[in-house]
Amino acid sequence: MQIIELKESILEDNAADAEVLRSELKAKKICLMNLMSSPGSGKTSLLLALYPYLKEEIRFGVMEADIDSDVDALTLQQAGIPAIQLHTGGMCHLDADMTRQGLRAFGREDLDLIVLENIGNLVCPAEFDTGAAVNLTILSVPEGDDKPAKYPLMYQECKILVVNKTDTLQAFSFDKERMERDVRALRPDMKIFYVSAKTGEGIRELAEELVREVREWTV
Repeated sequence: MQIIELKESILEDNAADAEVLRSELKAKKICLMNLMSSPGSGKTSLLLALYPYLKEEIRFGVMEADIDSDVDALTLQQAGIPAIQLHTGGMCHLDADMTRQGLRAFGREDLDLIVLENIGNLVCPAEFDTGAAVNLTILSVPEGDDKPAKYPLMYQECKILVVNKTDTLQAFSFDKERMERDVRALRPDMKIFYVSAKTGEGIRELAEELVREVREWTV
């Protein structure tokens, strides 16, 4: 009897499509960043905090993905950030083809950096290559320091880890050393930034790193 592993086949097809999309964006000198995290980690608030620093150096826009609603995209637009809302129709991740559709609808080939704010989920988004040049994940302090151990694929697939809401460290039992040890075991070269979108701590340093990533990609 022939057995077909459907998930494996889907992932392989998507990976090939993602490589094509990545090459297309490279040729256009557009850096696509895939931003992933749990719901409520502060993705949108982090982008708002980064914007004053990024806009001085690069042209920046956001594709907000959600199962429904347009709250986040409207919030970004009101702050002056070019943004578009993507609805997944119930799906808990974006793949390369969905990302391509979003980019086509956005129509902003004049931007240096486009951030794809993925669905709030630590499982599905990590499995699908979106065609991004950089994968970044946020871990907020209230979520706990055990997330890298519980959701290893997310931390294996990402190049940058942002630990957000550091202003709440005193209120939670968050072991930074344990968290970093678990992360390094999964990805030794992970770049880790501790920030607070509320107070501004670490935001400038993170913005400088994102600008470096864009510059390297668009050379």
